[in-house]
Amino acid sequence: MNPQQLYNDVCLECAQHITRRYSTSFSMGIRLFEEKLRDPIYAIYGFVRFADEIVDTFHEHDKELLLNEFRDDTYKALERKLSLNPVLQAFQQTVHHYKIETELIDAFLYSMELDIENRTYERTLYDTYIYGSAEVVGLMCLRVFTASNPSEYDRLKEPAKRLGAAFQKVNFLRDISSDFHDRGRVYFPGVEFATFTEKQKIEIENEIAADFEAALVGIRALPKGSRLGVHCAYVYFNNLLRRIQAIEVNRITSERIRVPNTAKFGLMLSSAVRHKLNAF
Repeated sequence: MNPQQLYNDVCLECAQHITRRYSTSFSMGIRLFEEKLRDPIYAIYGFVRFADEIVDTFHEHDKELLLNEFRDDTYKALERKLSLNPVLQAFQQTVHHYKIETELIDAFLYSMELDIENRTYERTLYDTYIYGSAEVVGLMCLRVFTASNPSEYDRLKEPAKRLGAAFQKVNFLRDISSDFHDRGRVYFPGVEFATFTEKQKIEIENEIAADFEAALVGIRALPKGSRLGVHCAYVYFNNLLRRIQAIEVNRITSERIRVPNTAKFGLMLSSAVRHKLNAF
């Protein structure tokens, strides 16, 4: 094997391992993609996961310094088309091969910066954060999915953004307790953790449901090689939203709602059956 190819393969294996350790739900979805699509999606996930770790996990360190170093290393990797950081090596290859716009990377890193500086969000800043932290990730993946037919990218762009937004907002609702207690954050505009009401919870849930509804139109139009995997992730997060809708607000602020692994497999099977029957 060519030594350069060996290095590239090792870097991609690192991204794959990161995805599997951090997210069983996304890992299951990625395994349902056409084989050639899996590595670039692993690479994108590895990149966004490690950036997110900087702002969410390393509380005893200078997060601003770490994020700035990560940003600089990212742009150097893109410029040189090489990095000794395996996550950035896998990511830069994906960016170049699939022509992922630098603007998407800029927006993502800006949202990570906001996580360091902000503890509450008004609506405009919240929308900016959602775009950079989630919607652009959907657009990066869409570049991969539509590589063989780039004209489809513009047609599916808005549903991809809405799906990314829905995923992120579900995460915010599920994690509202840990975000507040561990990181001092409340993402939802106008929401105070101590006085979070059932009415506010329902309003947020309705907003997420509207995002999911808009996203489903795009999922149905995705190329065959990516459609099942994306639909599987959609089904999982939509199920998580329904579990949250079924409980009272005081449980949301005191515990983290989960979908058991056995249920995840059942949802994946159900998604596969509906996909095969074209009944979604």
